[in-house]
Amino acid sequence: MFSRIRSDIQCILDRDPAARSTWEVITCYPGLHAVVLHRPAHWCWTHGFKWLGRFISHLSRFFTGIEIHPGAKLGRRVFFDHAMGTVVGETAEIGDGCTIYQGVTLGGTSLYKGAKRHPTLGKDVVVSAGAKVLGGFEVGDGAKIGSNAVVIKPVPAGATAVGIPARIIPSKEGVSADVTSTERKFSAYGITQDDDPVSQALRGLVDSASGQDHQIALLWKAVEQLSARLADSDCVPKDAARKECFEAEKLNQLIGK
Repeated sequence: MFSRIRSDIQCILDRDPAARSTWEVITCYPGLHAVVLHRPAHWCWTHGFKWLGRFISHLSRFFTGIEIHPGAKLGRRVFFDHAMGTVVGETAEIGDGCTIYQGVTLGGTSLYKGAKRHPTLGKDVVVSAGAKVLGGFEVGDGAKIGSNAVVIKPVPAGATAVGIPARIIPSKEGVSADVTSTERKFSAYGITQDDDPVSQALRGLVDSASGQDHQIALLWKAVEQLSARLADSDCVPKDAARKECFEAEKLNQLIGK
């Protein structure tokens, strides 16, 4: 038991730069308190003491502002960062190394008792502030859920889900968000530079327009060279763009490339 608590404390120290000491984490982090209180609540739930499990869960919600149903399954090194107003449903499963921020709902869309109604998070998943993950599907290892996203379908491993309803952006590198890997790849609030689909579309349009501008300039240069060989006057219009004038670099700076 104490080894798991030490592991929980260490993961908070690793992921939260505001955490200054072990004592501060023990006394001032409701995310740690919620995880620790969930364990006896879950034990009671799985051993037939349903009311006692719910009562411990109720006390935990009162003291921490984090509601975790005693039937939910939590892995190791799960970090509820801030997490006020977070709700974790009865059949939800949270894998090792997950990070969950404030206002998150791991909820269900079915009313059938005994069915898998809530999502399963794989290892090292980051669920950002205000996100809603609704349904009994899986979110793959290392996936990231953007702030305020509403996810109603499975998310592949390493992918990012953003928007309402969430759009799935596949992973380019297949890397994990885990902070314990060789390189520090944990991304607070699930934010990375390449996750916004709108900016990706704009970058693609800018690159395409820049390429077209380059091709047009080459064509006018070729026409100018051919017309110079003819006895007739120059057939190139005076307003022809013989030089590239598309400012792709400035546009890329505006959209954050």
